[in-house]
Amino acid sequence: MALTKEQEELYKKTMDEAKTQFENIDAEMEEEIQKTREILANLQASKKHFQQIYQATANLLGVEVELNNNDQAASLDDGNNENKEDKKQA
Repeated sequence: MALTKEQEELYKKTMDEAKTQFENIDAEMEEEIQKTREILANLQASKKHFQQIYQATANLLGVEVELNNNDQAASLDDGNNENKEDKKQA
């Protein structure tokens, strides 16, 4: 069954519109991914700062604490070990 000229034009127009929408969706998805990355980076920075505050206040109070996030705890412990050594020398 052959398409009429009108049908062919309609399908070409539909195809072009679908292609445009498809490309726009990709760009929109990339924008949303970038926004999410920025939000995640901000949250991670906040978490790190609060963990540092938590650890520092615990040190001031002489309370030993364990943090759930092993990577953060290790980096905080390394910094705190230096502080403990400095205090011993003083």
